Amino acid sequence: MTALRAAKLEQQLHDQLTINSLEIEDQSHLHAGHAGAKDGKSHFRIAISAAEFAGKTLIQCHQLVYAAVAGLMETDIHALSIEARQPRADGEQA
Repeated sequence: MTALRAAKLEQQLHDQLTINSLEIEDQSHLHAGHAGAKDGKSHFRIAISAAEFAGKTLIQCHQLVYAAVAGLMETDIHALSIEARQPRADGEQA
């Protein structure tokens, strides 16, 4: 089930943002017995760079990510740890 959720997360981010780089790590196993794990939702860590992050503060980058996956936060994801990276001028991650 978490593989399906990770795929949904990846697809949603690609649909909403211009991704330069994206790493998704399922950390649900680290939260076994936690309240969020009991309801069947997953915990993920992502490292992401997107064109939309250029010139934005870290908080604004996080807000863009949360806006992109808002629906999944209600249905599939209990916790999301975000490492937002500014894109370089050449389009790669910083």
